[in-house]
Amino acid sequence: MGRNKKRGFGGHNQGNRGDGKGHRRTKEERDLAECSQQVERLDITDESEEDGDSEVENETSSEEENEIPEMPCRIAMFDFNQCDPKRCSGRKLQRHGLMSTIKMGSKFPGLVLSPTGTSTLSPADREFILANGLAVVDCSWNQVEGTPIHRVKANEHRLLPFLIAANPVNYGAPCKLTCAEALAAGLWIINEIPAAEVLMSKFKWGPNFLTLNKEVLEVYRACKDSKDLIAKQNEYLKRIDEEHKRERDRGMDLPPSESESEEEEETDEDEK
Repeated sequence: MGRNKKRGFGGHNQGNRGDGKGHRRTKEERDLAECSQQVERLDITDESEEDGDSEVENETSSEEENEIPEMPCRIAMFDFNQCDPKRCSGRKLQRHGLMSTIKMGSKFPGLVLSPTGTSTLSPADREFILANGLAVVDCSWNQVEGTPIHRVKANEHRLLPFLIAANPVNYGAPCKLTCAEALAAGLWIINEIPAAEVLMSKFKWGPNFLTLNKEVLEVYRACKDSKDLIAKQNEYLKRIDEEHKRERDRGMDLPPSESESEEEEETDEDEK
């Protein structure tokens, strides 16, 4: 009934920029200092689904949604089998026919997003990725330190720049992305925005990841190469840090509340 049909991409819609208000922004601010020291590493996990999510979330009986979109390149993952299959974002993309699994020990001909990379993904990697593919490492946050990442073999390894997670487990945390978020970010950076939107459309929280990070993703997408991207990333982090400091300062300079004013008046009268 059309499940195996493929379709190309049409135009894409640009979402509104997320403002990070409320407790979400506070969490981002709290984690910013820590993240600024580790933006040179790609950290991903795959236990991202809300409790109770099923394998058929977001699937409908309509022919259009059952079609398998044609990705601009091969999308794959190295799976260390550390995550719950029902909550794994990589496995979910695989069920939708959008991703394949690479056997451990096999060499991927394309580019893998990995903490063993020595440079950061940039638009300069676009042609190589389109010709050879984009992959990600699927492992659990709870086991990442003991994961033998050295077993991941690929022609190119890259880090991801600073991004904010939108998955339910690590919402608002810098750099703690799921496999699906990492792949979507990589596709956006190399100007394959419709493909990034397709990946995120398979998750309830997915579109918000692109909205939350749209400003900085657009900055990265406009860069020439890795060196340029790192410079722009650092400028962005510096600006965000300065904005947070100004907000804290404004909070400290707020006029006293009515109750505080009454207490001061009572104190003055007592002293008299």
